Amino acid sequence: MDVLAEALRVSGARGALGVVLKAGGSWGLWLDSSPAAALHVVSRGTMWLHVPGGKPLEVQAGDAVLLAPGTAHGIAGGTRTAMGSCDREATAQALTDGTALHLGSAPAETEVLVLRYEQDPEVSTPVFTSLVGPVHVTSRENTRLSMVVSLLTAELAHPQTGTTAAVNSIVDLLLVQFVRVWLARHPESHSGSWLGALRDPVVRDALERLHARPEHPWTTESLATATAVSRTTLSRRFRSALGQTPGAYLTQWRMDLASVRLRDTDEPVESISGAVGYASPHAFSRAFRRARGAPPGEYRVRVRAEAGAWPRLFP
Repeated sequence: MDVLAEALRVSGARGALGVVLKAGGSWGLWLDSSPAAALHVVSRGTMWLHVPGGKPLEVQAGDAVLLAPGTAHGIAGGTRTAMGSCDREATAQALTDGTALHLGSAPAETEVLVLRYEQDPEVSTPVFTSLVGPVHVTSRENTRLSMVVSLLTAELAHPQTGTTAAVNSIVDLLLVQFVRVWLARHPESHSGSWLGALRDPVVRDALERLHARPEHPWTTESLATATAVSRTTLSRRFRSALGQTPGAYLTQWRMDLASVRLRDTDEPVESISGAVGYASPHAFSRAFRRARGAPPGEYRVRVRAEAGAWPRLFP
C-alpha cells in the first residue's frame, strides 16, 4: 500500500492549469485566499512572491513554488511593486480562449504558469494543509522536477492532440515531486501534520495497514502487533505525529470513504457500513451522524445536490 497515493486518490486531489501569465515592465497581481492549493511555475524570467508577514521570495526561470490552500499572496515583477486585484473577466476569457493573460507596461519578459490543486470537500484527510509556508523548489535542487517543468512548458508551447490530458497528468506529477521535496526537507522530529507523519516508519507502517484494510476490526493492540511494536509505543508515536489516537484516525478515514461512496454510488447503507468496518448499519449510522452531522441517507441527498462536477471515485 502506497499510503500517499491512496490518500491522494481518495481525497480526490486533482490539479489543473489556471492560466499562463506573460508579463513585462512594472507588474503585480494580488491573489486572494482560495480553497485550492496554488502552484506557480516560472518558465521564463523572474517572479517575486509576496506573502503577508514574510519577505519577498525570488522565483527564477525553472523554479516553482507551492502554497497551501487558503494562502493569500501576490506575484510581481519586483520587491516593491504595487499589486492590483485579479481581473476575473480577463482571466475567464484567457481560460476560454486558451490564450495567455498579459500583465505589465512593457513587452513580456517573464512567463508564469499558474496552477491549482483541489481536494474533494467531502474528505477530511489533510494532505494539502500539511504544506506549511511556501515550498520553493529551484531547478538546481530537484532535477526530476526540472524535467517535469520543461515537459509542461513544451506541451503548452506547442499544443497537439491530447494536450489537455497530457497537461493534467503532468500537473499531477508535479504535485508528487513537491511532496517528495517537502518530506526530504523536514527532519524526522517534525510532527503535527499528515505528511510529516510519513517520516516516522512506525506511524507510516500503521497508516499503510489502516488504509489498506479499513474494514478490518482494528484495535490499538492488534495494530501494534501488526507493526511489531508495543501498544504504548504505537500510541505515543501516533499521537505525537498526528495529534490523535489510531482509533480516532481510523474512524476519520472510514467516514471519508463512506462519504464518497454515499455521494458517488447507489450502494445501500448496509453495504457501505460493512465496507468501512461496521458490524451493523445502526452502529455505522450513529458514527456517521457524529462525524458529519446527519444520518447517511439525509447526507446522501444533500451532498449529491451540492456535488456539481466533482469526479466520481467509485463509478
